[in-house]
Amino acid sequence: MRVCVIGTGYVGLVTGVCLAHIGHDVICVDNNAEKVKLMQSGQSPIFEPGLSELMKSCIEAGRIEFTTDLGAGVDHGEVLFIAVGTPPLPTGESDTRYVEAVARGIGAHLNDGYKVIVNKSTVPIGSGDWVRMIVLDGVGERQKTLVPAGVEVGASDLKADFDVVSNPEFLREGSAVFDTFNPDRIVLGSNSPRAIAAMKELYAPIVSRQFAEDKTAPTVPVLVTDLSSAEMVKYASNAFLATKISFINEVANICDRVGADVTQVAKGIGLDSRIGGKFLQAGIGWGGSCFPKDVAALIHTADDYGYEAQLLKSAVSVNQRQRLIVIEKLQQVLKILKGKTVGLLGLTFKPDTDDMRDAPALDMIEQLNRLGTKVKAYDPIVSQTGMRHGLSNVIVETDPERLADGCDALVLVTDWAQFRDLDYAKMSKLMNHPVIIDGRNFLDQEALERMGYRFVGIGR
Repeated sequence: MRVCVIGTGYVGLVTGVCLAHIGHDVICVDNNAEKVKLMQSGQSPIFEPGLSELMKSCIEAGRIEFTTDLGAGVDHGEVLFIAVGTPPLPTGESDTRYVEAVARGIGAHLNDGYKVIVNKSTVPIGSGDWVRMIVLDGVGERQKTLVPAGVEVGASDLKADFDVVSNPEFLREGSAVFDTFNPDRIVLGSNSPRAIAAMKELYAPIVSRQFAEDKTAPTVPVLVTDLSSAEMVKYASNAFLATKISFINEVANICDRVGADVTQVAKGIGLDSRIGGKFLQAGIGWGGSCFPKDVAALIHTADDYGYEAQLLKSAVSVNQRQRLIVIEKLQQVLKILKGKTVGLLGLTFKPDTDDMRDAPALDMIEQLNRLGTKVKAYDPIVSQTGMRHGLSNVIVETDPERLADGCDALVLVTDWAQFRDLDYAKMSKLMNHPVIIDGRNFLDQEALERMGYRFVGIGR
C-alpha cells in the first residue's frame, strides 16, 4: 500500500520505517528541512535501537523517502498518518495546534481518490470528529479558490472522499522497533467498514506475525472500536501503568520505614496473575514524553466534564515526591550537601534512548544545585552527543571513572545495562566517600558492599 506519514518524531519515523520494512511504499513528511536532509542521507535524527539500520535498508530498497512537500505526501498516500507532537500546555491539556495545521494542510491537498486519515498522534478524546471538521475546512478553503467570484460554497458542496481512524500507538522508547513488530494489540477506532478494512490490510503482515520475534505466536488481537473509545484506550493504558509505578513507589516508602524489602514484596504480589510483575519496579518515578503528558491530559479532560480524577492526581503527586527521594537519602548519608560533589549515573528518563523530556534527573539536578551541591553526570548517549539542554549546571563527564573522581556519592539514575558491569572497585578508589544511592534497585548490593561501598536502595 502507499503510505504517507506526517511528522518524523519517535512515533512517526518508527512507524514509517517499519511499514516500509514490511513492504509498503512510504513517504515521510516533515517541515524541518534540515531534519529531512539528514534522513535523506540515511541518518536517523533520534537514537532508537535498530532504527538506523532498518532505515538505511529501506532507503536502499526504494521503499521509503523523505520530503518537506506535504502535497506530494498527500497525493502519494492511500493511508495518511498524522504523527506530529501534542506537547502539554501549562494547564495539562494537549497542545493540538500541530495536528490542526496538518489536518488543514491535508484538506488543502485532497484530490480525487479515497483516503484514510489516521490519528497516530495522542490527541484529546473526541479529536477524531474534530480532525474531520478541520480537514473539511481545508478542503473548503481550497475549493473557494477554484470557483468564480461571488459563488458561495456550502458544506454540502465540499468534495472529499476520506475517513478518519484513531490508531493509538503503544511504543516504548528504547524498544519501539521491537514493539512495532511484536505488539500486544492493534486498536482501530472508526465507524467506517471501508477504513477498517484498509487498516487491516495495512497491518496484515504484523497481525500474522510475519516479522515477529516469535513467528509461532498467536495472531495479534485487533480491537475495533468507535473513535472516542480508541482515543481513551491510549490514555487509560498509560494512566494505569503510571499509577502502577506510583503504587509500588508508595509501598517502597512504607517498606523503608518498617524494614521490608520492596523487591521481595513486588515479586510476591507480581506472582498474582491478576496483578502481574511488570511496572512494579520501585525507584525514582516515571518521566518521559508519554506518561506525564497523557496522565495530565486525562485529568484535564475529566475536569472539563465535571469529574475530579482523584486517583490519577494522587499518582502524579506520589511521582513528583518520589523524584526527590534520592535527595533525602543523600542527606541521611552525607548530612549537609552544600560543598559536596554528587555524580549521576544516567540522565535520560529511561535506558536505550536519548530522550530527556521530563527526566527525573532534571529535578534532582535542580534541587542539588539549590542545596549548593556540585553535580557531575555520565550518560552513555548524552555524554557522546554533547546534548546540553537543561544541563547548564552539570559537569557532563565522558566516562564513568571521570565521573567518580572526587565524588562524595554516586546516584544510579538510569538503569542502562552497561551500568551493571562498570569497574566499581576502581571507581571507589577515586571517590571521597564510596557511597551509592541506587535509584532503580538495579545494581548488585552484595557485590558493591564487598567492595566497600555504602549502598542505599529504594524501599530496601
